[in-house]
Amino acid sequence: MPAERPRGPAQVGLDTFERLDIRCGTVVEASPFPEARRPAIKLVVDFGPGLGRRRSSAQLTRHYTPESLLGTEVLAVVNFPPRRVAGFNSEVLVLGVISPDDPGDVVLIRPDQPGTRGWPLG
Repeated sequence: MPAERPRGPAQVGLDTFERLDIRCGTVVEASPFPEARRPAIKLVVDFGPGLGRRRSSAQLTRHYTPESLLGTEVLAVVNFPPRRVAGFNSEVLVLGVISPDDPGDVVLIRPDQPGTRGWPLG
């Protein structure tokens, strides 16, 4: 009997992906977030005209300090509903990859060209 193949993630249609509004923004403020249950950093991300500045709680403390994030361009989902995190209103989901061995080990997904603030994922 052949070995069972490991299952991958559930498949979704392109229409599901297209409903996400993923934009590039620039981190303009970053501060420690000691009140969060898991180590996190409070971010204010500027998405340019139209979207403006939005706040996010991001679990990025393994590889980043608040100071190192200032001026960084990041990708974020901007059309999820806000979430309350330890009394903080997190308005966007900053995207990163998560280590399969350690969920606290998050590395940002970032554009490799500067000047893309406000651009949607294409």
